[in-house]
Amino acid sequence: SGIGSQKDRVVTEEEWLQKWEMGNTGFHKEQGHPLLQKYLNVLLNGRSGLRIFFPLCGKAVEMKWLVDMGHSVVGVEVSEQALKEFFAEHNLPYHEEPVPEISGAKKLQSTSGNISLYCCSIYDLSSSIVGKFDGVWDRGALVAVNPCDRERYVSLMITLMEKNSSYLLVTVSYDPNKHKGPPFYVPESEIKSLFG
Repeated sequence: SGIGSQKDRVVTEEEWLQKWEMGNTGFHKEQGHPLLQKYLNVLLNGRSGLRIFFPLCGKAVEMKWLVDMGHSVVGVEVSEQALKEFFAEHNLPYHEEPVPEISGAKKLQSTSGNISLYCCSIYDLSSSIVGKFDGVWDRGALVAVNPCDRERYVSLMITLMEKNSSYLLVTVSYDPNKHKGPPFYVPESEIKSLFG
């Protein structure tokens, strides 16, 4: 089956770092993602001052949009370069601090305090470190994690969600025999079984 062809594919942290170094970031959307604009009211559901999580955030411009609307954002990303570019491109002052619970991790936090970006593996995070979230914007995260890690990824995400949290997920649909990923193909049936 097509899924079988991707099941064992593994993309290492080094490969992701290299994509950022080489500027091979076709997945980054300069103008932000049209689907977030389209479904923003689903994510926010009329609520203000939300905490919103961006897994594998890269330098997503939507983080700035949401903060400008009065929400606070937490992201996680292995590429420190991506995080620094985010702050630089939006002219946002920030400071860096270590994350005591995670060896080698850094937190880059805007001076205003409403953007906290963790430079580490997402699997190092837990709700005791980052708290829980009212919303998650998962665009390019579930489809980027290695297929063998999906269950681990989703169970982590579930532990980070508040009871009435909204989870917006963008996936990609294509013939997995023709493309080895990432982004990986995650069929709807698998999404339903992962998230229950």
